[in-house]
Amino acid sequence: MDYVKAFLIGGLICALVQILMEKTRMLPGRIMVLLVCLGVALGALGIYAPFLDFAGAGASVPLCGFGYNLWVGVKDAINNEGFLGIFKGGFSACAIGISATLLAGFLAALIFKPKTKK
Repeated sequence: MDYVKAFLIGGLICALVQILMEKTRMLPGRIMVLLVCLGVALGALGIYAPFLDFAGAGASVPLCGFGYNLWVGVKDAINNEGFLGIFKGGFSACAIGISATLLAGFLAALIFKPKTKK
């Protein structure tokens, strides 16, 4: 049942973003920033943690989950290190995910031989 919830919640988030892309003139980059900021804001309000507990990967994989992860990292670093945690917390919390993404992209580029468009 966890897989079904993750699929449905993640699909709902993606469907809402697709509707936002088609019904507004917002560029994809701005929508991505909006999702990250939404995750941070919902995390700061205490709404995203219960949602994440319910939805699992359906809420942690989209970009709003990345924003929530940044929020948690900054909040923990501020509690542990004080003011400098504002600058270090986000990097510490998301370093593994970003590194894994870069490595996967590099390996995919090696395997599939990407070409530039002409």
